[in-house]
Amino acid sequence: MKDDPSKIERAGLSRRTVLELGALGLAAAVLPNAALAKDKKLKVAAIFATPIEEPWDNQIHVALQKAEKELGIEYKWSEKVQTADFSRVMREYAQGGYQLVLGDAFAAERESRRTAKQFPKTAWLFGSGAGPAEPNFGVFDNWIHEPAYLSGLIAGKMSKSGTVGAVAAMGIPEVNRLVNAFFAGAKEVNPNIKKKVAFIGSFFDPPKAKEAAVAQIDAGVDVIYAERFGVIEAAVEKKILAISNMSDQSSLGPDTVITGPVWDMYPTVEQAIKLVKAGVFTAQDYGDFSRMAKGGSF
Repeated sequence: MKDDPSKIERAGLSRRTVLELGALGLAAAVLPNAALAKDKKLKVAAIFATPIEEPWDNQIHVALQKAEKELGIEYKWSEKVQTADFSRVMREYAQGGYQLVLGDAFAAERESRRTAKQFPKTAWLFGSGAGPAEPNFGVFDNWIHEPAYLSGLIAGKMSKSGTVGAVAAMGIPEVNRLVNAFFAGAKEVNPNIKKKVAFIGSFFDPPKAKEAAVAQIDAGVDVIYAERFGVIEAAVEKKILAISNMSDQSSLGPDTVITGPVWDMYPTVEQAIKLVKAGVFTAQDYGDFSRMAKGGSF
């Protein structure tokens, strides 16, 4: 499709930017009247199902705080939002003039999509196990299975007992992807490695995660993957090695945490803000920006 120079100019887009968006299949969606004025701050909100200290949601929060400083957005968030309250909080942000709302919709997939349709002028971008929904509901996920595999290589080499473990949230694809990658890495360097895995049935229950970790350690695990918060505390007390998850958690146990996959949500946040400011945000899967190749994990 031929570019319309007048539309591009009114949208405040360079030809290069339009070409970049075209590569994503977005060029046809340019909406000049929706572009944000250069002197106006973009209002961005986030909705989190867990407490903000939970590593998964915290990485989104950290990225948005960085965007607040570097990209000049206005940022507000809500934490510990129950499924029954999810739609209400979404509506409040949309009615409050927030142009981009991010968050964690794994526990509110149906509610979030239904509510997003009621506010087509708001850009919604949520962590989700399902696909995007037209016209304005984008999705993402942490694609840190690659560094999880690399961490497994290290765990397999460091284990003296020949048994490594993992304590994770629940047996869903998004979690299994990381745990399986970790064990695959360990097996790559030690084909005879033994593995133990426990699911705590929650995204945030540090006491239960710690309890599961202690049980594994008592059963011979000497390197453990802390997919959930609370595991490192057990590893410190039991004096074994731990692999952290999502963020650098070495401060929790400098002599315990040897490595771990890190998710950097900033490339995703930066891209979403760029598209919303230009008035061209669409329902897409933005998960690619969480991969190592895009700088979204390491």
